[in-house]
Amino acid sequence: MSEPEYTPPAVWTWDKASGGQFANINRPIAGATHDKELPVGNHPFQLYSLATPNGVKVTVMFEELLALGHGAAEYDAWPIRIGEGDQFGSGFVAINPNSKIPALVDRSGPEPIRIFESGAILMHLAEKFGAFLPASGAARAEALSWLFWQMGSAPYLGGGFGHFYAYAPAKYEYAINRFTMEAKRQLDVLDRRLANSEYVAGPDYGIADVAIWPWYGQVALGLAYDAAEFLQVQDYRHLQRWAKAIAERPAVKRGRMVNRLTGEPAEQLHERHDAGDFETRTQDKFAPAEETQNA
Repeated sequence: MSEPEYTPPAVWTWDKASGGQFANINRPIAGATHDKELPVGNHPFQLYSLATPNGVKVTVMFEELLALGHGAAEYDAWPIRIGEGDQFGSGFVAINPNSKIPALVDRSGPEPIRIFESGAILMHLAEKFGAFLPASGAARAEALSWLFWQMGSAPYLGGGFGHFYAYAPAKYEYAINRFTMEAKRQLDVLDRRLANSEYVAGPDYGIADVAIWPWYGQVALGLAYDAAEFLQVQDYRHLQRWAKAIAERPAVKRGRMVNRLTGEPAEQLHERHDAGDFETRTQDKFAPAEETQNA
């Protein structure tokens, strides 16, 4: 069946919902839709997030820092139910005018500092604690190059491939082929790099791995979009080696659980306020919510 031809109008207008199962949170304007203050816990860092790939980056970074002994990296993680529009509350918009998770408030200094965009949060934490990011030279340049590669590439994987393959209300050959081609190219980029490097940016685990694994590692392991067979992820054997090794890190296992509201109950920790929450979590009071494909 041929795809219907679409002629764009002279002026686009927003006159109907668009975005499949996420249509209720898509809109062409920014700003808050309602008043809602954010909760604040007892720790220096207040994270407002959800266990999408971008959210997992930050919780993994926190858990890795704590595993290294950086006790000052203790944090409270509060869920932002994006399917219910929490990201459009006035309190959240005040710390992230882009209304996307994750968003962080660093209260460790005399004045609170807001940080939004996951890459900026990772850099803030890495530089604050002097971990997972080389201080200077070629090693730093390599790490930052791969960090920003992820930030620029992942929208094609998530909002592109993930949306049209897994979430769009209708399947269209052109869109799926276009973004599948790009997704596989990106997987090949990583596979070729990891053929010659233990970790993405070099011999040591670092900020690039923390950023890239929640997107590409989870796709490689069949944990995202139910697309492992379609993408033939088993063919990327160097990527597979790396993805499996990262998945076994205790801090990564913990980070994947934080602010996770769906899936296996044993893999969910809706809120995180203390390391002990992983052993004593209680989930009954939280209602499930959908995760989005490009957050």
